[in-house]
Amino acid sequence: MENPTPTPLTDWNRSHGAKMVPFAGFDMPVQYVSILAEHEQTRAKAAIFDICHMGEFLLAGAGAAEALGKAVTHDLATLAPGKCRYGFLLNEAGGVIDDLIIYCLGVDEYMLVVNGSRIAIDFETIKSRLPAGSDFKDISPQTAKIDLQGPLAFEVLRDRVPGDFAGLKYFNFIWTEFQGAKLMVSRTGYTGELGYELFLPAEQAVALWEALAADPRVAPAGLGARDTIRLEMGYPLYGQDLDEEHTPAEAGYGWLLTSPAEYVGKGKAAGLRQKLIGLEIPGRRSARHGDVVLDKAGKTVGVVTSASFAPSLGHAVALAYVDAAAAEAKDFVVKAARTELPASKRPLPFYKNGTARKAVV
Repeated sequence: MENPTPTPLTDWNRSHGAKMVPFAGFDMPVQYVSILAEHEQTRAKAAIFDICHMGEFLLAGAGAAEALGKAVTHDLATLAPGKCRYGFLLNEAGGVIDDLIIYCLGVDEYMLVVNGSRIAIDFETIKSRLPAGSDFKDISPQTAKIDLQGPLAFEVLRDRVPGDFAGLKYFNFIWTEFQGAKLMVSRTGYTGELGYELFLPAEQAVALWEALAADPRVAPAGLGARDTIRLEMGYPLYGQDLDEEHTPAEAGYGWLLTSPAEYVGKGKAAGLRQKLIGLEIPGRRSARHGDVVLDKAGKTVGVVTSASFAPSLGHAVALAYVDAAAAEAKDFVVKAARTELPASKRPLPFYKNGTARKAVV
């Protein structure tokens, strides 16, 4: 196995006792103290996450909006400068090659943020769908991304980073500077809490990270807490809950398919053979990825994609793809390795007290 690629924060993480694991080809912190402590820190105060493994692309030039609109599901005609939007890159069959956020930097100027494990395939796929000679660049190696998430995130950002962030709305972004470097501050995240995603040159990452970490309201959090937090919100993870075998509609995102453009996969993006549903499992024992889901009669109807004990809820939860015909049932059984776990269908998100959309003035 090849050595994982370090992020701009890998040395800091290692020197501060983080437990490191290979993830998406990168050397990433899974925890600093404990998953539970970092989960609770994010829900109650504020946490910072090393998300430098994510990929960033730039596309600019006359006709960029029209060309990109044919490559992805995002409705770019209604995406104004200063705003960003979640959506998908699809294959011809409507399956999800990746989920990504697109930022409108200006007229015919965009930044795309993609999953770290999909950087190469995303770049080549999108490039193949753009006109020859398009100004399309992969800026991932020189770009750092730090997530500041939690109910106190605004106060921390206000006190630690120059700029006026009051009034910045959900899925909007602004530019500022940090120690002379351009810094994009996006009010987005993967936690369900008030939060900001911070993009800046890689060489400035440690300085920004340390400025945030020095705040007593902040603690670093790793991939372990990031996973339990996103699962409580029912947010999908590429490679588990999203893949090329399932459509956006099957993953529960058919409502996002509003683009009038004839993007690749459009004709099949709303296909619905299965549905991704939320399952509540009593007790602390969790299902696992790949566990079979049965209906009440014992018939196999699906498979678990993500599962964990949910610290904020006090019991286990899971996401699972089940046959569309069975998806409206209320009760299921998860066939785990050594036992069968009763499971009840629940609407997403599981955790309903998130602060992501709260007004900040």
